[in-house]
Amino acid sequence: MEAFLNGISYYLPEKVLDNSELSSMFPEWSVEKISQKTGIISRHIADEDESSSDMAIKALENFINDYNFDKSLIDYIILCTQTPDYLLPTTACIIQDKAGLSKRCGAIDVNLGCSGYIYGLGLAKGLVSTGQAKNVILITSEMYSKIIHPKDKSNRTIFGDGATATLITSEPNYKHFSAKIKNFKYGTDGSGFDHLIVKNSGVKIDRENQKDFYDEEDNFVSNDDYLYMNGKEIFNFTAFEIPKLVANTLEVNALSLAEIDMVIFHQANAFMLDFIRKRCGIDSDKFYVSMSDIGNTVSSTIPIALSRVIKENRFKTNQEALLCGFGVGLSMAGVVIEIC
Repeated sequence: MEAFLNGISYYLPEKVLDNSELSSMFPEWSVEKISQKTGIISRHIADEDESSSDMAIKALENFINDYNFDKSLIDYIILCTQTPDYLLPTTACIIQDKAGLSKRCGAIDVNLGCSGYIYGLGLAKGLVSTGQAKNVILITSEMYSKIIHPKDKSNRTIFGDGATATLITSEPNYKHFSAKIKNFKYGTDGSGFDHLIVKNSGVKIDRENQKDFYDEEDNFVSNDDYLYMNGKEIFNFTAFEIPKLVANTLEVNALSLAEIDMVIFHQANAFMLDFIRKRCGIDSDKFYVSMSDIGNTVSSTIPIALSRVIKENRFKTNQEALLCGFGVGLSMAGVVIEIC
């Protein structure tokens, strides 16, 4: 059996944090400097009492309304998140109950960030193509704002919160957007696990290392209770490995770059994306970027961008789109989808 991506919806929190507000907090960074450095003007931030399951359910409700879909048909939930409601239980189980889905529905969490959407599509395709499920809802829900230190100006300028819902089935739905999910390519370099990490977040906690660290100029550097990102190492990983991933994903799908009509990468930041695009030899007119108003929403970036392409009616039947995710782990994944 084949597997098809049949529609995407997303949810963004109401609160917006723009560059002017960040600049007032960190006067050494002007509004222009932030936007030039990241390509981001504003980002959505979850409320204090809002959880990942709350955002996930709103994205799911938006999907049900947007596509007039009968939620009783959903028989499997895959939730991709690095900000679960609890260490345990599985947040996907909470979503099943709060969203009123069938008790005969499977539910699982996947802890994978920037490449998580592609991995999720791979898992969903496996469930559908082997007959284990008929209607898999892949949800991404990330709120990095809850794990970023208030004084961490670098990460606060980059990351935003958001959730998405994607339906994967064994049959295309020609009434709405539908795309055949083709072949995948994956990659992992766990030696770089600590380049993007919240060290004190699981059971391996350093109780003596829970304080703020500053550099010689009194700039905040890190606190092991919060998100730490080694931007230089993440950039190096991306710059050297993603061109290989693109080539390998094209090869496994028996396609050339010239045959690809649209490329959507994980929306990390504008500078990084443009650098990778040039290294991969991708024309700018087929390279989609949409993050200026939402920032880096981790596993939600690719589905949000894909949803916007769909709403802009930029796809045509039989076109091929290349999707690539990369980052925390260090992890990467690519896939091609063919528009029905």
